[in-house]
Parts: sequence; C-alpha cells; structure tokens
Amino acid sequence: MKPLFSIIIPLYNKEAFIENTLKNVFEQTFTDFEIIIVNDGSTDNSLARLEKYKDDRLKLIDQKNQGAAAARNTGISNAKSNLIVFLDADDIWMPNHLEELKRLYEDFPDCGMFCSRYKTKISKNRLVDNSFYNSISDDFRGVVPDFFEASLVNRVAFTSAVMIPKRILKIIGGFDANISSGQDLDLWIRIAVHHKVAISKETTVIYRFEIPKSLSKTSILQKKIIDFKKFATPEISNKSLKRFLDIYRLEYAIRYKIAGNKEKSAYFIKEISSNIPLKSKLLLTLPPSFLRLLLQIKHFLKKQGIDFTIYH
Repeated sequence: MKPLFSIIIPLYNKEAFIENTLKNVFEQTFTDFEIIIVNDGSTDNSLARLEKYKDDRLKLIDQKNQGAAAARNTGISNAKSNLIVFLDADDIWMPNHLEELKRLYEDFPDCGMFCSRYKTKISKNRLVDNSFYNSISDDFRGVVPDFFEASLVNRVAFTSAVMIPKRILKIIGGFDANISSGQDLDLWIRIAVHHKVAISKETTVIYRFEIPKSLSKTSILQKKIIDFKKFATPEISNKSLKRFLDIYRLEYAIRYKIAGNKEKSAYFIKEISSNIPLKSKLLLTLPPSFLRLLLQIKHFLKKQGIDFTIYH
C-alpha cells in the first residue's frame, strides 16, 4: 500500500543536523509515511550518519550536486504518495506536524497547498513568531482568503512547513532548478495564483535561520533569481500579488545597489508601482559601501536576537 505522506529531505553537507532531523520525523504521532533523502553530492560525513538507520520507510537516493531544487524534484519524481511534504535537513518538526497536515487535508481537500505555522530561530536563544495578523488571526484555521496579502509581512508558506498534492505539482511543475535563489518562493507563487491555500492554526515547525547558510553569503551578482515577468499577466488583475512581488523587487533593488550594480537596481525600482517605504527610499540614496556596513550591523543585531525589516 502507498503511504499517506512522502517526506522529501534534500541533503548536502548537513552531518551536524541530519540525525536530529530524522529524530523529529521518527517521533511523529502519525507514522504512515516514507522518507526520501536525496543526497545532493555531499562531501562531508552526512552519508555515514545515515548508516545506522534500518527503517524500511527510509529511501536514500544519490545524485551529483545540483542544488536543493533539483534534489527536491528528484524526491518528488520518486515519491509513492500523492501527498508531498518537504523538510530541510536542518529544520525542526514538532511531533504533531504530520498529524496536523493530515487533518488539514481531510478538512480542505480541494486546496493546492497546505501550510503549518512556524517559528523562526534567529539566534541561539531567540524564537520569533511569524504572524499574518494583517490578513488572518493567529487562531485562524482554514482556506486563506488572500494568500499574497497574508504573506506581505511574513510568508504563509515555508518549505519545511508545507504539503503539496503530487497532482498539483504535475500541473504546475516542480521547483525551477534554473533559479539558485528563491526557487521555493517561485513555486508557492505559481501554486497560489491558481489554487486555494489552507493553513493550520498550530505551530509545528521551527526554521533554523541562525544556522549559517552558504548561499546567503553569495553575492546577488552570482545568483540566478526569479524572473518576475512570468507573473506579468496575473499581477495585472491581482493587486495583492502585485504588492507582494513589489516587496521582492525592492529587496533585489537594494541588494543590487549593495553589490554595486546600479543598472540592475534601477531596473527593479522602475518595475515597482506600489508605495516604497520612506526608510527604503533613504537607503537607496546611500553609497554601496555604507549599505554594506548597515547590512553587517543588521546581521550582528540578528545574532543578538534583534530582528527588523526595511521593506514595510
């Protein structure tokens, strides 16, 4: 028989975290699942850490390093279940995570994506709630009235907290492996433009932001980002989508300014039609060297547990 859930875990040099991640999975109150770990060319001892696991529900697939998007797509194509759940190898699930997603699916089966609520660990001793108070209350459970409006401050969908029916992925397509930064965001947009999204009121995931991510240290000049032109048609009629995309256009404009690419920065500013916050306008007037200093200060403060955004 097919398991109810297929859990996809991309693995690349996570020897320090993968055992705890699997511990979270095996401690789930709902146990009808398979685990597909896609080893994306790890060069550390990640594979050695998996040798002790003899559970029949666990399947390991090796591939050369192609990035998390390609690894997740490999997992999707090998999944037996129609319900695909994602878990990054350094994030944390609460024991009731799959149980809550199962109930959400049973209550709202016609949705294209199912989301659990999550906290973000921004420093060693600091957890931050991700509220969507601008659109839905903290105790809301059900179909999100406006996914993009609800995601203007914090994203409703987070990779380790979502479940997507495989039939939806066959229609929409999987993760875009040609994007090196924002593949998850791209997929959530493609789904939410055409399908309803349901959210639980329970917090069952912790996003470990405090763990250094190698990609985050890469200059935007070296990244392949989302081509927002693919959403040109739906954002004409969807004002919330337009505002949502403009936030990311603003982010890219500032990041390109920091990297010293004035032309790219100016391009994204030109594409924004929403109101730009005053603090962001002020930042765009500063020289790249000063912006880089401010970014270093922001990162330092975040490590101390102080977080803020300049995009709202």
